[in-house]
Amino acid sequence: MIETASLVDQYCHGVLTTELGLGTFETQLGVGALPAPGTTFFDTQTGVAIRRWCPPLLGLEPHCTPARYLARRRELGTLEVSRRLLRATGISTYLVDTEGAEDTHDIHGTGGPAGPGSPGALTGAAETAATGAAHGREIVRLEPLAARVAATAGGVGAFLAGLAEAVHTAAASAVALSAAATTRPGHALDPEPPGPGEVRGAAGRWLSGRGPGGGAGPGAGLGGDPGGGPLTDPVLLRHLHWTAVGTGLPLHLSARGGTDAYPFAAATAGTGGALVLRDTYPYHRDAACLTGLFPQVYADLGSVLTRTGAGAAGVLAEMLDSAPFGKLLFSTGARGLPELHLVGARVFRVALERVLGGWVRDGAWSVGDARRVAGLIAAGNARRVHGLTDD
Repeated sequence: MIETASLVDQYCHGVLTTELGLGTFETQLGVGALPAPGTTFFDTQTGVAIRRWCPPLLGLEPHCTPARYLARRRELGTLEVSRRLLRATGISTYLVDTEGAEDTHDIHGTGGPAGPGSPGALTGAAETAATGAAHGREIVRLEPLAARVAATAGGVGAFLAGLAEAVHTAAASAVALSAAATTRPGHALDPEPPGPGEVRGAAGRWLSGRGPGGGAGPGAGLGGDPGGGPLTDPVLLRHLHWTAVGTGLPLHLSARGGTDAYPFAAATAGTGGALVLRDTYPYHRDAACLTGLFPQVYADLGSVLTRTGAGAAGVLAEMLDSAPFGKLLFSTGARGLPELHLVGARVFRVALERVLGGWVRDGAWSVGDARRVAGLIAAGNARRVHGLTDD
C-alpha cells in the first residue's frame, strides 16, 4: 500500500461560508457557467467523485442523489460541512490564493469576475486552515493587487510606483505569487519584459478605461468592474510577471497552452524563483516535458487529476512518464466548495496508489522508491519549492 501521511495543498482557494441551493452549488462545479437545459454538472467526473466521496462524511450513502446530498448539507449547515470535509482530506498545510476572497465566480482560476449570482466571499488562508485543523499560508494574486493599487492611484507614475511597492510588500509575507489567464492554446507568453514606455502607455490606457475613482468606465475592456476586476492588458501582465520574478518567490502561472509557456520559461531560467505551471489539462504532457527542460519549472497536478476523476490514474502515469519526480506538486486547485478539496485529495491518493502501487506489484518499482516518490509529490516538493519549514 502506497500511503501518504499528510498532504500539502500547494494551490487552492478558500471555501464559501454561505448556504447554497442546487443551482448555486452547480455553478461552483461548472467553472462559473450554467449547465445546458436538461443537463447537470453532477454528470461530470468531478460531480460523480463528489457523490462518491462526500456523502459518507455527512452520514449518507455513497452516490446518493444530488437533491438528497444538498438537503443533508443544508441540515448540517455550511460551517459543519466545511469542518467535516476539510478535516477528512489529510491536508496538513493549505497554500491559499487570497484572490478568492474577492472573486468567487470562477472556481478554476480563469480570472473571470464575480457575476450577479456570485454566492459570497471565500475564506482566507487563516480561516481555511482553522476550519481544516491545518496550517495555512498565503499566495497573493497579482491582478487584483494591481486593481487595488489602481483604485487609489493619482496617475500613471503613482500607479506604477505603488504597484512595485505592493508586489514587494506582498512578497515579504506570502509563500508565492500567482497570475491567472496568462496563456491559452496558440498564444505564447512573450519572453521579454516590456519597456518603460510600453508600460506607461498601457498603464495610462488602463487607468483611463477604469474611469474616475478606479472603477470601470464605459467600454473599459481592459479589465476592472466597479470593485476592481481582473487585469487583462497583455503589456501590464508581462510587467507584473517580471516584477514578480524579481521578488525571487515562486510564481504560479495558468498555462493552458502547455508549450506556450516555453518562451517565458526559457527567459526566466537562472533568475532564482520557481515557475509553477497550473491549469495545464489537457496539455499536461507538454507541461510535464517543460519541467524536464528547465530547472525552475514545476507542474501542478490540481486541475489535471480533479477534472479527470476516475480516469486520474492514467493521467498521472502520463505525467510521471515525462516529468522528473521532484517537479510534480499535489494540489486540489479547489475553490468555493469544500467538496472540491476533499475530492482533490481522495482522487490524488487513489491515483497514486493505482499507479505507483501497480508498478510495485508488477516488480518494476521497489516499495521504498514508490513511497519516497509519493512523499515528494504529496508534500516534499511543495515544502522545498515554497520554503515551508515550520508547517
